[in-house]
Amino acid sequence: MNTSPTFTLLEATKWHDYELLDSGDGMKLERFGKYIFSRPESQAMWSRALPASAWENVHAAFQPTGEESGGHWDFKKKVEEKWVMRYPLPLTLALSQRERGLPSPSGEGLGKRDLKFNVMTTPGRHLGVFPEVASHWDFMADSVRKAGGQPNILNLFGYTGLASLAAAMAGASVTHVDASKKSVGWARENQELSGLGDKPIRWIVEDALKYVQREARRGIKYDGIILDPPKFGRGPKGEIWEVYKSLPNLLDECRKCLSDNPLFVIVTVYAVRASAIHVAQAVDEMMKKYKGSIDSGELVTREKSANRLLSQAVYARWSVK
Repeated sequence: MNTSPTFTLLEATKWHDYELLDSGDGMKLERFGKYIFSRPESQAMWSRALPASAWENVHAAFQPTGEESGGHWDFKKKVEEKWVMRYPLPLTLALSQRERGLPSPSGEGLGKRDLKFNVMTTPGRHLGVFPEVASHWDFMADSVRKAGGQPNILNLFGYTGLASLAAAMAGASVTHVDASKKSVGWARENQELSGLGDKPIRWIVEDALKYVQREARRGIKYDGIILDPPKFGRGPKGEIWEVYKSLPNLLDECRKCLSDNPLFVIVTVYAVRASAIHVAQAVDEMMKKYKGSIDSGELVTREKSANRLLSQAVYARWSVK
């Protein structure tokens, strides 16, 4: 590496609609809005802090099988098919002035505007939001706002669109790519819920690698790229994705799509065997011709019960100096 990356434990601290209540014995207890769920969590290698009664008083518990992310929800209480959650995204008051066509004030204070999105239980144990990545949403919104204009952002493996919406809300033009037609449909619903229907977001159902290769051939450039790849996956035409084998090639292709003065590249990896330093080195190799810095580390969530930190993913984030 040209310079050693910093190592950071990134914690998303602005949530009101989400809490990690407790964890331990390979499980985590969480509140999503008004509902409480228990789910498997391999990183929770300690004893639970709350009594058994707290864990029994859930709306639903996910029962895993031996398959990757396989299993089913065991519902103890009534849960709506889907419900709305919010995340307060910090934005400058000057930005909200510009959105209304008014001159920006001389002193830029911070305001907030909520991302709104649907949440629901799914067969893959997830609920449509990964709360720990909200710290990346804040970073992106701040980077886009400071850059001014309308930077072009690419979100690969975009899932239900929350990173895309955060960037668009801050003023970016966004291309959102996911191999799942259902996830892209969910993301478009979240766009309308957040009042961002008029924002420049392109929704693409496509294999990430094939899409980036096509963009490179066309000479399309992006000022920021977000990658949140799964450990394993399949594209819409059966393309195989394995993060350890596929990510280096994808990063190489992404480099060809970067503008001359990019703002950021963010990579988040949930694969258990991955190390933050390995992801940082891969991103450093990708960005070696650009002047910037790399921050790497873990995305963590703080428990309400015992104030412990639960590591959820590793990340590397390159940003312009």
